[in-house]
Amino acid sequence: MERLGLIDIGSNTIRLVIFEFDHDTGLNEILNIKTPARLSQYLDDDLAMTDDGIQVLKETLHSFKYVAQQFEVEQLHPIATAAIRQSTNRKDIVKYIKKQLDISIQIISESEEAFYGFYAIAHTTGIDNGISVDIGGGSTEVTLFEDKELKESHSFPFGVVTLNRKFFDGKDHNDKSAIKDMEKYLAKQFKQLDWLDDQEVALVGIGGSARNVARIHQSAHDYPIGGVHNYTMTEESIHEVFNLIKKSSRDDLKDLDGLSRDRVDIILPAVSVFKTLYKQIDAKQFTFSRKGLREGYIMKIINERYPNEFDKSEIRGDALRHLANEYGVEEANAYQRMKLAQSILSQVLNFSKLEISDDEQQLFEEAAYLYYLGSFIDSDSSSPHTYYLIANSMIDGFKHHDRVKLALLASFKNKSLLKFYSHETKWLSSKDLEHLQALGGFIKFANALNISHTNAVNKVKLEETDDKDYTLYVYYQGEPIAEKYQAHRQKKHIEKWVKGKLSIVFTNS
Repeated sequence: MERLGLIDIGSNTIRLVIFEFDHDTGLNEILNIKTPARLSQYLDDDLAMTDDGIQVLKETLHSFKYVAQQFEVEQLHPIATAAIRQSTNRKDIVKYIKKQLDISIQIISESEEAFYGFYAIAHTTGIDNGISVDIGGGSTEVTLFEDKELKESHSFPFGVVTLNRKFFDGKDHNDKSAIKDMEKYLAKQFKQLDWLDDQEVALVGIGGSARNVARIHQSAHDYPIGGVHNYTMTEESIHEVFNLIKKSSRDDLKDLDGLSRDRVDIILPAVSVFKTLYKQIDAKQFTFSRKGLREGYIMKIINERYPNEFDKSEIRGDALRHLANEYGVEEANAYQRMKLAQSILSQVLNFSKLEISDDEQQLFEEAAYLYYLGSFIDSDSSSPHTYYLIANSMIDGFKHHDRVKLALLASFKNKSLLKFYSHETKWLSSKDLEHLQALGGFIKFANALNISHTNAVNKVKLEETDDKDYTLYVYYQGEPIAEKYQAHRQKKHIEKWVKGKLSIVFTNS
């Protein structure tokens, strides 16, 4: 286990994020603090950063370095983007900070900034083809990726702070003429890149402004689960947020749920960027990635040291393994339960009219692996803890609807609780619930066949009898007395879907 710190010196904010990395539990954020430094406002007419701006930078870095030391951070990575990158006296700034604080600032290029944002998307979401947008205070990075490979990237020399200064200086945040002029300007800028035209792919938003847009929309609709990672909006939803901000007074925006107070005067330019770009690329959806530049930078460093640590083709599997390790799921027991559940499902489907999709089967296997993960907190209330933890955890690679289905399957206890938990979101149809009840029951039965965690059962075989009933042969080694008791208690979960009585025969193999 090791701790790495990253100081993101942006045009709008300076932020310290401390990560803890472990091979078993992956990369986790343990601290995230910021200050709205607004460094871009300290650039003079010649684009040199003033002494006042440099002092703000120095004081912030001094404070963040102290915090990092208290957290015993082994490596501290201060990276600077547009505000310092655009400063004509950037070399003097870097030299001064090194002399005063013994901190070496790395100024990353426009292409590097775009790449790290893409890298995070490719390694933490299930989106294979898309266009990413990361609007900061002084620049906006866009990338085009196909099959999770970067194809194009570009950095525009405007961000939320510079757009606000250019079009809204001395005007209200929702001035109609300023909005019209800004969106005309944005459309002209985006038209310069022909690879943005009519792509019909997902638009993926990263960065603070994108997160605020997602949170505003979630708050407006009383969104039932936590997190914005992999949250998806439509074009209509973007316009809804835009109109909500546009019609609100400045005082109203200060109390708008989901909007950070330090973004009150810059959130509308951000939504305009997303709205204009969505139209330009004819996007299919607007999805948010909670992980961007900072995570991409740290993940790239770790992957250079441990080449197989982050595999963009195994995002869901790695995420579930890390989650299981974090909550003490026994790996051998989890794999045994998953193996038995897979065998039971495939055999029951041979005798049942139940039709399970490939996506449902994948969720079934993943839930079998995580089943009753919440017992880590309290074994007597494993089901509710399991549902809450999974439904509200940011799990890489999972859409929000799939995350809820995974939570329902991994927490399955009975039909009544399934309906109770599902009522929180009201996302699922009666057919969805029927399939989840079936699959959850199979997992519960598979769990019964290894209730002692000794892996005594190694094979099951389901056969139809002459009188249209069924026999399940359970082959074992060892002493499965607890398994025999639990299997007979849970056999109703099989009988319901094969439409017949089930006899269970334990055979010593």
